[in-house]
Amino acid sequence: MTPYDRIRRQLDDNTAVLLDGAIGSELVRRGIRWRGHGLRTDPDQVQALHAEYIAAGADVIRTNTFQLNDRIYLNVFRDPDHRRHIGAPGLETRAHDLTFRAVEMAVAARDESGTDVAIAGVMAPLEHCFRPDLAPDDSTALKQHGEIADWFSQAGVDLLLLESMNNVGEARMAAEAAVSSGLPVWVSFIMGPEGAILSGEPLADGVRAVDALGVEAVLVNCVPPEDTAHGVEQLRMATSLPVGAFAQVGRFDPPSWKFEFHPRFTDSGDWSPEKYAEKAQGWRGAGARIIGGCCGTDPNYIRALREIL
Repeated sequence: MTPYDRIRRQLDDNTAVLLDGAIGSELVRRGIRWRGHGLRTDPDQVQALHAEYIAAGADVIRTNTFQLNDRIYLNVFRDPDHRRHIGAPGLETRAHDLTFRAVEMAVAARDESGTDVAIAGVMAPLEHCFRPDLAPDDSTALKQHGEIADWFSQAGVDLLLLESMNNVGEARMAAEAAVSSGLPVWVSFIMGPEGAILSGEPLADGVRAVDALGVEAVLVNCVPPEDTAHGVEQLRMATSLPVGAFAQVGRFDPPSWKFEFHPRFTDSGDWSPEKYAEKAQGWRGAGARIIGGCCGTDPNYIRALREIL
């Protein structure tokens, strides 16, 4: 039985599947330099965080690849010729190389743990996840997400998680590319304050678009805990697929997720791990089968979820 076979059996049995918590925001909180997702300077710390989530009880750990794609290494240049002219050596393959490094760190943590935790290769919007207006056209999205899905397939992840999708068009193209890899695919959407996808499109439209392509689960993420139950309810009304949620705690403190900038979530208020887990019981009651943590959470939140779920 493969690690994902076990996950699929849990979903079929309506047993809760526990995702891990934040990677990027937690590494930054620990003082890890965000450049290169910390994979060039502190890969041991990335592996250690994966190991902590496994020890906390996660059934699925996510690769440290959120918004890791070639565009982040090209957007600061005029075009590819300009990048080749003045860019540092290796920039053209850096996203590819770091993706493989990220999978290696997750696999190493799993191997050392002696568990069969599943590894989800994280794909995300090609531009900033909070800016659906920057989404690429369909042909560009399909091509670039297809490249990323191929990298993950070669690297040996157990499933693909399309995380923080912010508009229907790119979600559809990313899901098409991901499903074509032959790996199981989950898709998670960001909701705006009005309860729709961040682009303003109905969440049900996004769910139906990716459901038709053969994904195996749909989720909501990167929304405050108090808004998450509404998202789960919308998912359950739109599909018969397993649904899930992983919420953020705290507030986003820009500038950005790029290069030297440090993505921080601050002012978590009274969202302690225990209170978060209690709230997640409501998501479970609303039909969520997959539950974890998003930005601002850490292994303590996953441990609390394991204890209460």
